[in-house]
Amino acid sequence: MLRTIDLRGTRPSTAGLLALVPRAATDVSAALDAARSIIDEVREHGETALLDQAERFDGVRPSAVRVPADELAAALEGLAPEIRAAALQTIERVRAASEAQVPAPQTTVLAAGAVVEQRWQPVARVGLYVPGGKAVYPSSVIMNVVPAQVAGVRSIALASPAQSEFGGRIHPTIAGIAALLGITEVYAMGGAGAIGAFAYGVEGIGLEPVQRVTGPGNVFVAAAKRVVQSVTGIDAEAGPTDILVIADDSADPDFVAADLVSQAEHDELAAAVLVTDSPELAARVAERLEARVTATKHSARVREAIDGVQSAVVLVDDLEQAADFANAFGPEHLEIQVRDVDATLARIENAGAIFVGSFSPVSLGDYAAGSNHVLPTGGQARHASGLSAATFLRPQQVVRYDEQALREVAPVIAALSTEEDLPAHGEAVTARFPR
Repeated sequence: MLRTIDLRGTRPSTAGLLALVPRAATDVSAALDAARSIIDEVREHGETALLDQAERFDGVRPSAVRVPADELAAALEGLAPEIRAAALQTIERVRAASEAQVPAPQTTVLAAGAVVEQRWQPVARVGLYVPGGKAVYPSSVIMNVVPAQVAGVRSIALASPAQSEFGGRIHPTIAGIAALLGITEVYAMGGAGAIGAFAYGVEGIGLEPVQRVTGPGNVFVAAAKRVVQSVTGIDAEAGPTDILVIADDSADPDFVAADLVSQAEHDELAAAVLVTDSPELAARVAERLEARVTATKHSARVREAIDGVQSAVVLVDDLEQAADFANAFGPEHLEIQVRDVDATLARIENAGAIFVGSFSPVSLGDYAAGSNHVLPTGGQARHASGLSAATFLRPQQVVRYDEQALREVAPVIAALSTEEDLPAHGEAVTARFPR
């Protein structure tokens, strides 16, 4: 079960904490050459390469990469009523939360006739990736598509791997939810090849290049995103999921154990970390963890994740030290289950999404909270944020000066341009005011 990292009686520096943070042994850079080769195949051979890659990696050769309209319509018609109802409610909640993420335009008047406007312009076209390996993720369709729509993106393409179980089609639930959201441009392609196709386009199937690629995936998807960053924007190099729970002796040990298991269920490399100032709670969580791991459907996968070097119980002297450790870890998902939630929350700086209290489990955010579940992994929350409407927006400044306003700042421009030995900059202003 969970190994123990005991920080009691110590106060490591930030660098020291970073060295202690448990991480899965994944290396995106090790997959770069393979990802680059796969992308080059797509650039050179287009649809043929994508079909060959599906056969090679997914075990099936689709009849075509572009999903036909009648297949999308049939998938929508075939959605189970309870799945359709759950999807509609999730869409409504995510749309409401995403709308709050769109900044309002701002106008700053610096002087008479001197105005700077701040506007947020959506990218015109995006490529959204929905993985299809160990599980089917219709929720990821919603989490990718809805913020892009809210941001005002006009052209949305979606890709998901071909499924051997469905004769080379993408999973029908993925197709159905895409159709429910009004997405008509859908492709049966996966992995690094899909990311390359989005970035460079595939002329033979009418796939135009995109300006931003988003969505989770495996290490080859992450590596492919790194390869294409000079060509298109990305959200983040998503890797195995992680959860960190800060808990004191007031927490319910079974709740904590259940939440750790819920994320370990995703992948053998998933990280499950408990940080607590209560050794007694840690012991009770360990007991409940054993019971839950044994009983859950994907027990072998969960046990491997829980036993991995990326998972641990971290014992600390107090909740201030717990917050320091959490900030160093930069969790994708952070749960706070303590008496004084607000005091601990005030100390948190780095987290993809934060779930406070005993009745806000990460699973809530995975589906129905209204928050987005596409979040930075592997410690990237220390410098990156999760997917939101803002991901698809670019801040632009619009400058409006009239003659008198420019005249007033002309001496400032002249002085700075002379100091920087860029006299033509100043001359571009003085040319407007002939003697």
